[in-house]
Amino acid sequence: MGKMTDEMMGRDLLALAPEAALVVAAVLGLLLGSFLPRRRQWAVRLLAAVGAVTVVAATVPVWNHMARTLFDGSYGVDVATNTVRIVVAGALLLLLALSVPETRRAARESEFIVLLVLSGLGAILLAGANDLLVLIAAYLLASIPLYALTGFGKDALGTEATLKYYLFGALFGTIMLFGAVIVLGVGGATAYSALGQSVAAAPRAALAFGAIAILGGLLFKAGAVPVHFWVPDVAQGARPVVAAVVTTVPKLGAVVAIYRLSALVLEPSGMDWRVLIAVIAAATMTLGNFGAFFQHDVRRLLGYSTISQVGYLLLGVVAAGRSHLALQSVLLYLAAYAITNLGAFAVVCALPQLRSVTHYAGLLRRRPGLALALIVCLFGLIGTPPTAIFVGKLTLFTAAFDANYGWLAVLAAVNSVASVFYYLRWIVPTLRGRSEDEAATNPVLKVPRAAAYVAAIGSVVVGVLAGPIMNALDGPLALP
Repeated sequence: MGKMTDEMMGRDLLALAPEAALVVAAVLGLLLGSFLPRRRQWAVRLLAAVGAVTVVAATVPVWNHMARTLFDGSYGVDVATNTVRIVVAGALLLLLALSVPETRRAARESEFIVLLVLSGLGAILLAGANDLLVLIAAYLLASIPLYALTGFGKDALGTEATLKYYLFGALFGTIMLFGAVIVLGVGGATAYSALGQSVAAAPRAALAFGAIAILGGLLFKAGAVPVHFWVPDVAQGARPVVAAVVTTVPKLGAVVAIYRLSALVLEPSGMDWRVLIAVIAAATMTLGNFGAFFQHDVRRLLGYSTISQVGYLLLGVVAAGRSHLALQSVLLYLAAYAITNLGAFAVVCALPQLRSVTHYAGLLRRRPGLALALIVCLFGLIGTPPTAIFVGKLTLFTAAFDANYGWLAVLAAVNSVASVFYYLRWIVPTLRGRSEDEAATNPVLKVPRAAAYVAAIGSVVVGVLAGPIMNALDGPLALP
């Protein structure tokens, strides 16, 4: 690599303006929260919202710029990074709204918001990481704030979920670091570009072991099999808004990180890595669906649902390098999943007293707007037209067929049909059940209700506009 000049350093720093906006929002938010009285902590929330809007404002003008790497190839700015930037920013805005009833004027309101912003920043850095060292740093930034958020309620279930989440995260973070050391030893570099040139001559057994260890950490962040056990426990034990964060934001960066590592490092190695990812995808979508079949707790059901969604996303990773639709379909599905999953959790946040699917009986008569938003999001998670996930699944299945993994696409289609069962177990009582007296008097939290409406409408709008969005998502990964 050539030595960086001051001018090159300045250009690279300017290209990181979206990430810098979140850094500034987090640092200033932490400082403001230390001095502002409790009744004025809303200023920190406003600052975080301005940071998220700035991410979008700084990303859109450079969308069509040529893909490039920064800081000697260690960070990629391309269509994948830009997509995650915008989706994370949108997710943060929705989550800031969802957290209003839970954290407004609370003793640690500013800390909650800062941790939320930092977790979003970690997801973006995961998506853009083009070097193993940057990947590990991003993994830690995307993990540590979420451990703190999971136990934010300081109740028994949240504490138990935090302990499980932290122990799994620490274990797979260590394994990931060990794998990076092995890959460095056999490949002689940490940058993806250099590894892409050296891995073909590296010892296969050592390289495979190191790559699997790195993938283990990323699969943990994504919530995929075999490191998925923490997901339903965190979804059930954490506060509803935290469950929405944990099941959405880290997946955005982790899936793109898996795609980037597979396309730039594993593909040039000559190893048949697709078989491994295909098996993981098949197991993830199948076990996620089976786990959700007989769940009664709505948060736990959504936790298993998010596991199955990762299985579908990995179809695009399997197709990397073999289908022109691979990256486009992954990015579209990530955006569709984020807004749809947050919409479902927004309804849960708006009705926090309703924990079981049976508690939603008669919701259509009591709260028709919320019921319709919930139904749109649940049918969206199934993949029903005209929602965005329907188009995402269609393109992912096509990409899998292009990559000669038709059996995986067929299995994904079967899983999609099977998932109808447990989503209907929630939808049918909502439409036809009789409301219980206690449930009928439960108040609705207004801000999460508005967020649910926005997310449900957004899920349909993204589906209707999927064609132009797919065209905008057409682009290569950044290479030095």
